[in-house]
Amino acid sequence: MKALFFILPLLAMAAPAGAQQTKVLTAEKHNEYGLVYSLPITALQVTVTAEKETRIAGPYAKYAKKYLANDRIIAESGEEWTLLSVDVKPYGAVDPDSRYLMQLKAGATTFIGVAQDGMLLSINCEPEAPATDKTRELPQPSQGRPTGKEYLKYVDEDFIASQSTAKQAQMLAENIMEVRDAHISLTRGTADNMPTDGRQLELMLNSLRDQEEAMTAAFTGSTYTETISHTYTYVPEEDGTEILFRFSDFKGFCAPNDYAGAPVQIRVNITAEGALPVDEKGVEKQLPKDAVRYCIPGDAQITIAYDGETLYNRELEFSQFGVVFGLAPTLFTDRKAPTYAIFNPITGGIKEIGTIQQ
Repeated sequence: MKALFFILPLLAMAAPAGAQQTKVLTAEKHNEYGLVYSLPITALQVTVTAEKETRIAGPYAKYAKKYLANDRIIAESGEEWTLLSVDVKPYGAVDPDSRYLMQLKAGATTFIGVAQDGMLLSINCEPEAPATDKTRELPQPSQGRPTGKEYLKYVDEDFIASQSTAKQAQMLAENIMEVRDAHISLTRGTADNMPTDGRQLELMLNSLRDQEEAMTAAFTGSTYTETISHTYTYVPEEDGTEILFRFSDFKGFCAPNDYAGAPVQIRVNITAEGALPVDEKGVEKQLPKDAVRYCIPGDAQITIAYDGETLYNRELEFSQFGVVFGLAPTLFTDRKAPTYAIFNPITGGIKEIGTIQQ
């Protein structure tokens, strides 16, 4: 452990690439032997996943029954959205109102580990990188999604030149019949130009299948589904209910003030407030002089609901519903048996504390 104390100042000056999210601070002359740190406020990262089904009407839908004997068509293009799941992950963000100083003396070997934003992670031991929030994820275009115009790859110049929708529908239907005939000939082995091996046969059959599906979709329409996730950040402040976002069966994710969607509400119910520790007589302990601050978190029930259905319901710990207390700094400066501490990066509470054996 003495060796550890010796090399830590070097680590602070040249932090390795794998530890960019944390840093070690030691008491030096340039910082007047004072180590500045902050405590976290607990925030929520709410990731909502939905399924989007897109319907594309075929341009020749009204001719589907005449030429394909099929009246099961998509008559109108549109979207349909369905909420699938809600995932909530708490994380710690620096509380701008909680900035503290740990004042040490020259020659002190005490060091602290903090995140890049200054949040206290550990004392006298290496810090672990805390989880961070994620920016909102916008829906990304799917590769290869149908457009409803795939059939144009399989038509000739006469089709393009025709100004009659009815004539185009007739020509497209004739192409479909030719593709079907070619498919039957290949599978029966009666085609004029049969493939030389099974791999070539498979490729030809797949090509014919793609052509038929694309041209048939021009009559019957097509659908495709994709999964889209949005991530919202929410910082609970008090008891109450708020609209996190709105959701529409036809538009999907909407802003809280967009009444095209129904509200997805988040409810905060404080179930236990953090309390100061007490002594044997039940009297609240006094804050030690120049104390190293930490948080004693409180609890709150978080409920997310939509359209009368509960999507998420769980009790979590929050620093903002707790109290700030402190540890005597002499615990960490004792040269014979210094104390180490690891703090919860989400709530600021003590995660682990013990004595370093020399």
